[in-house]
Amino acid sequence: MDRTGIPARHPLTIAGSCLLCALGSQVQAAGFQLIEQSVSGMGTSYAGAAATAEDASTVYFNPAGLTQLKAPQAIAAVHVVVPQAKFNEKGSTHALAGFGGTLGTDEGGDGGVTGAVPNLFYSRPLSDKLFFGLGINVPFGLSTEYSKDWVGRYHAIKSELHTVNINPAIAFKVNDKVSLGFGINAQYIEAELTNAIDFATILFPALPVNTNDGFVKLEGDDWSWGWNIGGLFDISDQTRVGIHYRSKIAHNLEGDADFDLTAAAAAVAAVAAPGLFIDTDVKSSATLPASASMSIHHTINPKWAVMADVSWTEWSRMKELRFEFDSAQPDGITTLKWEDSYRYSIGTTYKASDRLIYRAGAALDETPIPNARYRTPRIPGEDRTWLAVGLGYKYSNRLSFDFGYAHLFVKDPKIRKTATGEDQLRGGLNGDYDASTDILSAQLKWTF
Repeated sequence: MDRTGIPARHPLTIAGSCLLCALGSQVQAAGFQLIEQSVSGMGTSYAGAAATAEDASTVYFNPAGLTQLKAPQAIAAVHVVVPQAKFNEKGSTHALAGFGGTLGTDEGGDGGVTGAVPNLFYSRPLSDKLFFGLGINVPFGLSTEYSKDWVGRYHAIKSELHTVNINPAIAFKVNDKVSLGFGINAQYIEAELTNAIDFATILFPALPVNTNDGFVKLEGDDWSWGWNIGGLFDISDQTRVGIHYRSKIAHNLEGDADFDLTAAAAAVAAVAAPGLFIDTDVKSSATLPASASMSIHHTINPKWAVMADVSWTEWSRMKELRFEFDSAQPDGITTLKWEDSYRYSIGTTYKASDRLIYRAGAALDETPIPNARYRTPRIPGEDRTWLAVGLGYKYSNRLSFDFGYAHLFVKDPKIRKTATGEDQLRGGLNGDYDASTDILSAQLKWTF
């Protein structure tokens, strides 16, 4: 502590957690990425997504696949995501445990929040060789919330993030074997976080321990852009290979930080910490990662097909998070040390008739979080194993329906933080999660 009685690193602690929300968290894929961009793909755990080109959702997975769609079509889809993230307390410690400080016993309830992921896609051939597509989707998202008095309240209470991605694309058929595609992505991001602030510890000993919790809320948004490119290659009449790359998108979020102090904390802070913990504008930079995939689709016979996929996401860019306040509060830093992650999937389809097709698939989705020390309750991610099934039903030559279901088995995430350094004021959060996710998906396709 300095001569005011305030721990020297307290601005870093609060600001770092604010930016973490501004970036957001994912619930269903590595990091905070949402792979739920196609219901037909859901049924195979997105195996072969860059090569299958079954419908207009190929705009997202590989725009070169638009050359496989011979008639105009429009798709409207929704994925209902039901995550579970129940924290089990394993000996968390208060920063002032030696002076009677306690975090309580509330484990926060279920931090997972049910949400919906919508998709809209459109495709149209412009000529025998040139094709157009448009996708409007949500590639990154977050919604987690804990009770206000839980043991990790100084780390996180509410974290919410939304993105909207507008992706026009063009595909060109080079010859009967090779197609290329390119897209532009205009992306909007908005985020909100809340967490408690332990003013009794920050202003100790002027305030007694276990009193005067305050709160901070941060909101921010931004527009930015990126691009995606892909190739589709017919190796034979039965085998197709697709490759796809999606660029990083660098956001510069601007928003507001709102602090809520008790009367006692506000009176002491005005003297001991002038210019800090006041409502102010905030800025941060957030680079959403690049990704790449390679897929294969093989038709065994008129009824059976198999597919596989390997995908990579460049999470290693996220070594730390930095937040800038327009007030006297110094920049905030939170260390992440994330690593690149991979996703592996296999799947199959069975065409029972001209109207009905069945799908099944499995996937292993790696987490970019290196270990329990760098895991946060805002992003309690771990490796996931997907098991998925689906079906498609052709009601008429114009109208088709697709349905999918996936269960994600999540390796129990662990958090092992100590009340030192960046977590000095947030406390040593120690516990394990019971985690899993269920996804229900439905899609309508209209062919013109």
